[in-house]
Amino acid sequence: MYDFGGTIMPSLRTWMTEERGVDFDRSSLGQGTFYDEIAKPTIVPAFVAAIEGSHGGYSITPADRVFRSHGQTCQEVYTLRYGRPGRIPDAVVWPENSAQVETIVKAAQEHNVVIIPFGGGTTVSGAVLCPEGEERMIISLDTSKMNRIVWIDKKNMMARIEAGVRGEALEKMLAEFGVCTGHTPDSYEFSTLGGWVATRASGMKKNIYGNIEDMLIRAQLVTPTGTIEKSVQVPRMSAGPDVNQVILGSEGTLGVVTEATLKIRKLPEAQIYNSIVFPNFEAGVACLTEVALNRLQPASIRLIDNEQFAFGHALAPAKESFFASVIDSIKTFYVTTIKGFDPKKLAVTTLLFEGDAATVKVHEAKVLALAAKYGGLTGGEENGKRGYLLTFVIAYLRDIAFDYHYVAESFETSCPLSCIKDLCRNVKDRIRSACEEEGVQFEPYASCRVTQLYDTGACIYFYFGFSYNGLKDPLAAFHRVEVACRNECIANGGSISHHHGVGKTRSQWLEPTISKTGVAVLKGIKQTVDPKNIFAVGNLIPGGL
Repeated sequence: MYDFGGTIMPSLRTWMTEERGVDFDRSSLGQGTFYDEIAKPTIVPAFVAAIEGSHGGYSITPADRVFRSHGQTCQEVYTLRYGRPGRIPDAVVWPENSAQVETIVKAAQEHNVVIIPFGGGTTVSGAVLCPEGEERMIISLDTSKMNRIVWIDKKNMMARIEAGVRGEALEKMLAEFGVCTGHTPDSYEFSTLGGWVATRASGMKKNIYGNIEDMLIRAQLVTPTGTIEKSVQVPRMSAGPDVNQVILGSEGTLGVVTEATLKIRKLPEAQIYNSIVFPNFEAGVACLTEVALNRLQPASIRLIDNEQFAFGHALAPAKESFFASVIDSIKTFYVTTIKGFDPKKLAVTTLLFEGDAATVKVHEAKVLALAAKYGGLTGGEENGKRGYLLTFVIAYLRDIAFDYHYVAESFETSCPLSCIKDLCRNVKDRIRSACEEEGVQFEPYASCRVTQLYDTGACIYFYFGFSYNGLKDPLAAFHRVEVACRNECIANGGSISHHHGVGKTRSQWLEPTISKTGVAVLKGIKQTVDPKNIFAVGNLIPGGL
């Protein structure tokens, strides 16, 4: 497996500690040269007094404010390293339950204070950035203390859960009762249930467990004019438009998601990893298309192109023994010499099967037999596991790349099955041409993977990066490249996002996606539940709803 010993995720934290003098110890938050540049907070004393006793913590220290002023886009992390934050929250408050959230939101409505909900901080759409022109007091409402399971109903297989719980912690708690949600987005170690609901998240094992909208039975959203939620927890009902759909994808513009009732499943009896090596990416796409059309999707099936395969191979751990090295050489000889696969063209699919042992074995055999039709060779369990876990690692490498004057990012889209090959090829070509237009000196990195497979289409992830040596404004160049790539996605039949949401970075494409009338509907809901624009986070619509 990839052994990074926990050194990747803390890289930005370490850099801020060593280079910017930040002390993350709670006893000395706010110390250090980095925070000398932070503006003093705007405080409304009447609001602070109104929420006294209705929270589990309140802070105006620069460190707490800065930490919740950003997500994980390339631009946000770059600014933290080399610039200074712009508008940041004036204070942070930690409610401990839904009742306290209601008190805080009511007080904010009364005293005209802005609230920006904050969960795990993993957003890659600029969703928690404060609008630069906002002059009112801004509160970052951190849900991390709302992290409990309210109840578990194994008879009806559902659980009521507070929205601030992180994915990995939630699965560990549920496992003690022999159940799971099965929802594992790439960020599930740090992202929260409330964030999943607010962004319409998708997980790596959605083929079995569904996306978040498939799991959600009942959500609770606290708004300035009252709490939105269903009065019953039934599997389905015909009672007009589903209010859950108002909450899903609302991205902090309407209120705070405080609790959710989810479907749960028994822990799988068996879990089997595998992998398939294809002679080229096109053969892999053809195989995945037939897997979809035959509804044979395993829990997870992911196809990576040659560029990403080579990158993953470069991250492989050192060989454990001479014998292991010899075996690996034999495998490589068989694939490249006997079977004639070109190492510069081959693509790899990673597989994960979950369920009862007998069914899993049958399912695996069917998928492997189908892959053989397209020249696919079984790559084995260990490679399947490595490829699956690489997903959790690759996002954090971006922070290390900054040390080498390299900017990198990922973005995703979804498209019909018939568009996959052309979209992948054309977007990667556009990455290269856009970088050339910006004067990038060296060949950029451009790769993709097909990550989630549907009956009619797929989600595609792109990873790209380039050296910014010699560029006058790396962030501006990066932004133009990213915009060009998203336009290319749309031109090739893709969506503006599959599961990252819209936030601020993709708001320019929302109206063309859902229509002018659709935007008017969203604005009408906003004006009804939040007439004073208390939740003025500015997501979804340019300039805010």
